[in-house]
Amino acid sequence: MLIALTSGQKTGLAVMAAVFVVFALLVSMVIPRYFPDFPGRLLKPFLVASILLALGMMTAVVLFAKDEEAAHGAEPTQVDTHEVGQQTTATTTAPEPATTGGEPRLAGDPANGESVYTKAGCGGCHVLQAAGSSGTAGPNLDDSSPSEDLVVERVTNGKGAMPSFRGQLSEQEIKDVAAYVVNATTG
Repeated sequence: MLIALTSGQKTGLAVMAAVFVVFALLVSMVIPRYFPDFPGRLLKPFLVASILLALGMMTAVVLFAKDEEAAHGAEPTQVDTHEVGQQTTATTTAPEPATTGGEPRLAGDPANGESVYTKAGCGGCHVLQAAGSSGTAGPNLDDSSPSEDLVVERVTNGKGAMPSFRGQLSEQEIKDVAAYVVNATTG
């Protein structure tokens, strides 16, 4: 899971961990050397500081390592600009899926995507009933039913705890796994 974090997230966690470790070393080794009865009368402030640091570390883990997939089902939009007389207007529309015989046409091969899903270890992080996977680190794909474009984007570039698979999977393999996920969650 640590590998999937961005460098900013890793830095934030490292700083918080360093503060926590320095505090622990100070109160366990340095301060008692000069004040043998520590914490003595300072027990309450010591406990408050310890609890605040522990809560701070837990909060840092939640904030820095959280998965930002809230807009998982959001469709990308296209902006179409055209001139009307001397004015330019813009309209925003959601892309229409290409269809053949009532079924959306997928860019990838769902049959090959199933083996890519397994080979890339997607099931370790994601729930997908069709694959029999029950990972909990990433979004539940059955519940979110992401679009093919969103799956291609996330697998290619990663986001939050999701690592990029660019360089590990070919463009066609990414399209195939996206087609597999879409086919498994909408059909």
